[in-house]
Amino acid sequence: MQGERDDGSRELERAALELSEWLPAGLAPLARVAFNYRWTWLPDGPRLFSDMDERLWSRSACNPRWMIQTVLPSRLRALAEDRSYVQRVTAVAQQIEADLRRPPLVGPVQRERPVAYFCSEFGAHCSLSLYGGGLGVLAGDVLKSASDLALPMVGVGLLFREGYFHQRLGIDGWQFEYWTRTDFELSPVVLVRDATGRPLTVEVVIRGRTVHVQIWRAELGRVPLYLLDTDREDNHPIDRWITARLYIGDRHTRLAQYAVLGVAGARALKAMGIEPGIVHLNEGHAALAAFARIHEHVAAGASPEEALERVRASTVFTTHTPVAAGNEWYPRDEIEPALGSLAKDLEIQPKLFYGLGAFDVDSSSEPVNITVLALRTSRAANAVARRHGEVARPMWQRLWPDRPVDEVPITHVTNGVHTTTWMAPPMQALLDRHLAPDWRERAADPAVWEGVERIPDEELWAVRGEMRRHLVEYARDISVQHRLSRGESPDYVEAANRMFHPEALTIGFARRVAMYKRLYLLTRHLDWGLRLLASEDRPIQIVLAGKAHPQDSEAKEVLKQLFTVRRAPHVGSRIIFLEDYDLHMAPRIVAGVDLWLNVPRPPLEASGTSGMKVVLNGGLNLSVLDGWWHEAYDGESGWAIASRDGDPQAQDEEDATALYDLLEHEAIPLFYERDGAGLPHRWLARVKKSLSRFGPRFSGARMMQDYVARLYGTSAGKAQ
Repeated sequence: MQGERDDGSRELERAALELSEWLPAGLAPLARVAFNYRWTWLPDGPRLFSDMDERLWSRSACNPRWMIQTVLPSRLRALAEDRSYVQRVTAVAQQIEADLRRPPLVGPVQRERPVAYFCSEFGAHCSLSLYGGGLGVLAGDVLKSASDLALPMVGVGLLFREGYFHQRLGIDGWQFEYWTRTDFELSPVVLVRDATGRPLTVEVVIRGRTVHVQIWRAELGRVPLYLLDTDREDNHPIDRWITARLYIGDRHTRLAQYAVLGVAGARALKAMGIEPGIVHLNEGHAALAAFARIHEHVAAGASPEEALERVRASTVFTTHTPVAAGNEWYPRDEIEPALGSLAKDLEIQPKLFYGLGAFDVDSSSEPVNITVLALRTSRAANAVARRHGEVARPMWQRLWPDRPVDEVPITHVTNGVHTTTWMAPPMQALLDRHLAPDWRERAADPAVWEGVERIPDEELWAVRGEMRRHLVEYARDISVQHRLSRGESPDYVEAANRMFHPEALTIGFARRVAMYKRLYLLTRHLDWGLRLLASEDRPIQIVLAGKAHPQDSEAKEVLKQLFTVRRAPHVGSRIIFLEDYDLHMAPRIVAGVDLWLNVPRPPLEASGTSGMKVVLNGGLNLSVLDGWWHEAYDGESGWAIASRDGDPQAQDEEDATALYDLLEHEAIPLFYERDGAGLPHRWLARVKKSLSRFGPRFSGARMMQDYVARLYGTSAGKAQ
């Protein structure tokens, strides 16, 4: 994406040059490194910045631009005189440059016509607070995996000035939310400018007003991420607020966000001279892009019917949720005040504007559904796991009433995770010693992972102990802070300081707090759970984390009820709830836990990816057979709960019983079954099977290879 066009590449060069002026000559390449998030998944990349000043690095939210501008000049001069550190900087800079020079992947996607990947949120890194949960984290992993594959791609999202909310819990466990404003001028992103140096803008009509949208660019390896921003002085104050917060409760503002993401996003690409060969809609939030593209084709002389077919022929869509709330419906009298003027500006007839988003295109009263709109305007669609595909096809069969369910054109591409983002450095170092030197580049190749079975148990166990110890230290520190801030009693605060043992079985449950995730199952058999917690011979400790949506009072009540048992024996020292779960915290948890719990109500877990990240770090899964675990479970690599459909209360009772039974009689005994040297050989055998089998199968590399082969090619769209 280089050249003279206004795509932000000039601004990146200029910003890196200006940042280098803060650095001694020997460290100048560090400025260029800071402006490409490729450093985040290089083995030595994060350490380059943390070694400058560990305390400041934590305060910066791992923001390299802020770090360089904040570290004392004397410290920078000392680093410039450290030959080893200078060599490390040079090596990382050269790795990034070599990566950028690689030729693009040969296949259906061309460098001149990249994939434009639209998503409402991107969880690329903790220093870019533009994500709320799994959808955004997946989107970040998609862009990184595309970069690794050398797949021509650009990301399109929104620049949320206040991002998603921060979480604090009251002394009674009730969740409180607050927002903080990000100063993106101090982040490793740049404002895209035109040839005159002014911010490049596009326009979209919302609520009868012209909204001016500016564009920011972040760099993820070879993939640029473009972020749309309405916070400009030439916009109405209400319109400046459109891109303030992610998943805002006000429905009119969400509609406005969808117009900015879809319509302004399509126009931004055109303004920057980017002509996508494929538009990939990750969820339906950007579905309005179809209308901007239809308008463009009609303006060039096509009929509305021809324009729709051209748009459809170059669009693919990924649906992520079988949960009703994730597939939003809007009555026409709600859409009209916000987007009615947009339809007129795009010269889209009402029948087309409203009909494409309704099951009955001729209905004048049916609400519009953004998932229906995305499906209707795409040539191919996919669910995010095999089981999710089985659920999605009957959900949307009404759009293809002449086809049986198994022929509904929604295939599946099971999610994967970006291996070197989510695998902790100690585990990567272990694999460096025992796998092929190029194992990172061949993460999707099962043959590469065969060497895992030959890793000596004592080495694997030592690495697991190191990562568990890091989590224990982190949990103690954070728990003391959280309990003090809530005003807890001194004895409860002291329990946090004594909590956890670096050799105890560590169990994790960190998810978005939604009712279908069923966090409440952990306390359903409270006496049973307390008995397991009380064991001194086979101790367990549990790390919990997750946010409830600000408007989800029912989920907030679950958190509150969880806190009612914190004074029970052993709970205060063996269970911790970590507040404000985010991308800074998540890697520590998935790396440190031995066992990951996941108990969603099937079939509402579309995929889930947290358990995949635990696998990469030598942890095991105990999960309901839903989402990715439905196709992964093999009876040897973890444990499964075969939840039965039926009455929810009966289902909850059966699943909670199965959970505690598996913990007490299988998982816990296996972890503590040791030889004379203290090694749990049978537990580690499961770890090796899990890592060698699932590491390649649920990698981001495999996921992107599937997208290229099954959706980006011309034969995409058949159910499988």
